[in-house]
Amino acid sequence: REPRVLLVDEPMVGLDPHHARVVKDVLKERSLQGMTVFLSTHQLSVAERMADRIGIIQNGKLLADGTLDELRARTGGGRATLEDVFLDLVGEAEGAAA
Repeated sequence: REPRVLLVDEPMVGLDPHHARVVKDVLKERSLQGMTVFLSTHQLSVAERMADRIGIIQNGKLLADGTLDELRARTGGGRATLEDVFLDLVGEAEGAAA
């Protein structure tokens, strides 16, 4: 029986481009088949292309979660990249902590 949830941490680290694509394709295929895939990554471009929902964590705390469009709306980013959104949210959190 197939698991319903898959948790992977930085699965593309150290992989050549071909095998990184294979991993991304397998994870996306599993997701389309109904499996919940939790992907932890610092590669924001990967998260931007692959994720249906994104959670941004800083210092062990969830700063924000939602679709990319929801996160963009929260930061007023319009068509900003996930990197732009991330930096805005992390900057807000650091400013609030100061």
